[in-house]
Amino acid sequence: MLKQFLSRFPRKPSKSDSVDRPRSGSGSNPSSHDGGLQRTTSGNVISSIAKRTSSAVFPSSVVAGIEPLLSFKDVPSSERLNLFISKSSLCCVVFDFNDPSKSTPEKELKRVTLMELVDFVASDPPRFTEQAILAMCKMCVNNLFRVFPPNYGSSTSGCENGDDEPMFDPAWSHLGIVYDLLLRFVTSSSLEAKIAKKYINHEFISNLIDLFDSEDPRERECLKTILHRIYGKFMVHRPYIRRTIGNVFYAYIYEIERHNGIAELLEIFGSVVCGFALPLKEEHKIFLWRALIPLHKPKYLGVYFQQLSYCITQFVEKDPKLASIVIRGLLKYWPITNSQKEVMFLSELEEILEGITLGEFQKVMVPLFWRIGCCINSSNFQGERNGKAEQLGVKRRGMDLLSLVCSEGRKKRKVAERALFFWNNDQIVDLIAHNRHVILPIILPALERNLQSHWNQSVLNSTLNVRKMFTEMDDPLFQACHDHFTEEQAKVSLVAEERKESWERLENAANLQPLTENTAVLVTPLATSVTC
Repeated sequence: MLKQFLSRFPRKPSKSDSVDRPRSGSGSNPSSHDGGLQRTTSGNVISSIAKRTSSAVFPSSVVAGIEPLLSFKDVPSSERLNLFISKSSLCCVVFDFNDPSKSTPEKELKRVTLMELVDFVASDPPRFTEQAILAMCKMCVNNLFRVFPPNYGSSTSGCENGDDEPMFDPAWSHLGIVYDLLLRFVTSSSLEAKIAKKYINHEFISNLIDLFDSEDPRERECLKTILHRIYGKFMVHRPYIRRTIGNVFYAYIYEIERHNGIAELLEIFGSVVCGFALPLKEEHKIFLWRALIPLHKPKYLGVYFQQLSYCITQFVEKDPKLASIVIRGLLKYWPITNSQKEVMFLSELEEILEGITLGEFQKVMVPLFWRIGCCINSSNFQGERNGKAEQLGVKRRGMDLLSLVCSEGRKKRKVAERALFFWNNDQIVDLIAHNRHVILPIILPALERNLQSHWNQSVLNSTLNVRKMFTEMDDPLFQACHDHFTEEQAKVSLVAEERKESWERLENAANLQPLTENTAVLVTPLATSVTC
């Protein structure tokens, strides 16, 4: 049985070997755990089995007599890289952590060996040879790269409110050390990028990015740091990394709408945007329009909104001419029926407007303030409460429906308040003042409708403050716009009255008609209040 277990350990790699493809499934190969080493106390694990394992796993003709379980300090400096290769190969065996009582001595042996590798890489080792790099990459492939089950992460992408607890990988006692080892290895001054790029290649990077869909937040945090270091060290791989991240975004937006690592990938890309040289390349602008702006569309925007907003603002800071493009994109994907997302969009708009130039602002101010005006009036939720209840599948009555209506009212009140807060920003007020002849006719009707019918005192106070600012800014213009609004309201009221009279005449005429078997009967509807 012992020989069967030892035969599962990999041979020492040769130069002609290539990095293995990732294993299938997050579990391990059962055949690598069946046999076992004799149980000993945890303090004597290494000393009791080192001699029995090394000669069978790594013959002396392969590694010049280096025992893989010896300590680095017990071998000459010239042999330490060989020992590094032996230990890396020893750690290629993966164990099943779903059963904590299974293969306990072997798991502890691997953990201690991994810690020794971490200490060696951190101790300024000699320059890594191609064989050492290959052994290290193979060990990472065997331990890290795995295909998650189909239902893996099915709930995390929707955890916008933080109600669901994250899933933690039971194998983290090994995975965490392997990630730490890979990070130290990539950032080590002993690793030459020209040599390592042969093994840390496109396939390796693609598999690494696939791991961002892990539900374990610890794993995603480690991956974020490692991928960022790879991007910084391997300049030849930078375009491929950006394309691969873009493909993840495209799949998330247009296909699956479920991914656990969007926030971490955006955080990486935010630091990448900071390093873009000016003028921006056309491919970067295309990525902004095709990937970053459409990321506002998915319903789980709240999970990664902070990182996405940072990326967008970094682009605008790099090239202020992109501000109008970004604003058009936000207006295109505006969440008309989602109050929480509307508040997020308004917050991002304010950040963009703080750095926009007057020329770019004038390109988009008409559709922008038309939308802001709609947000100011988003308080009229009373007329839509029944439709909203039906949309959400609410079948209950009484207090449940009342709670739903109150909740929707609070959300829409927040939208109105957030839109009115724009006038608390001095930079935005300056832009409005320079273009008041265009903006005031758009905004004034929304302000007047709020004063006539809004239910919330806080929104009413903010509306009065904005109205006062416009009067102080240009009172003759305000009076002209107000008179025009009054005239339009009178026309609308007149048309509504005429329509009502027409329907009353039709009802009276229908009531005078004699009833027959096939004659339609006019049923007068109950008095209802419908608000569009």
